[in-house]
Amino acid sequence: MVGITVVILFHVLLVYALVTGLAKKVVQVVVAPIETKVIEEVKKPPPPPEVVVPPPPKLEAPPPPFIPPPEVQITAPPPPQPTITATTPVAPPAPPAPAPKPAGPIAAGVACSKMQVPEMPAVNTDVQGSLFVIATVKGGRVTDVQIERNTLRGVADRRAMRSFISSVETAMKEGYVCAGDNVQIRQEFAFDIKN
Repeated sequence: MVGITVVILFHVLLVYALVTGLAKKVVQVVVAPIETKVIEEVKKPPPPPEVVVPPPPKLEAPPPPFIPPPEVQITAPPPPQPTITATTPVAPPAPPAPAPKPAGPIAAGVACSKMQVPEMPAVNTDVQGSLFVIATVKGGRVTDVQIERNTLRGVADRRAMRSFISSVETAMKEGYVCAGDNVQIRQEFAFDIKN
């Protein structure tokens, strides 16, 4: 309620000031003489004309003067006189010594880039142990397989032993690709069969 009273009082004072002429001085200040002037637009100077540079003249070298080639007289050389010379036969050089062979068989993993795993023979008993093999490589393929040592346990008869050896021979001769010629390699084949 106090706020509304203050606002009403403010408006009453404002109206009184306008009616009594207090605002006349304000109007006189505002109504002061007005001067008007026409302001001309400032013109920019025209841009300088573009300078057109003529293209450079094409300079071509004058054609070379014609000079005739000199006339040259060539005389044929006299025919060679036949000469008699004696030739002595030269003995052909001795063939190079063959490369020394390694002291013994090398590991198959070093010499061979491809090695096939042998098939497991069908046996009725438990078999454990290894076959140690030395093989001969000719032309990159295994040509001969020899059993160096046999530590197989559980192989009862010769037929079963022969099936293990045959499995190893087949894997080496058909599935091994090795480097070298007339090289011996050594390989161990471990078996662990449980029935």
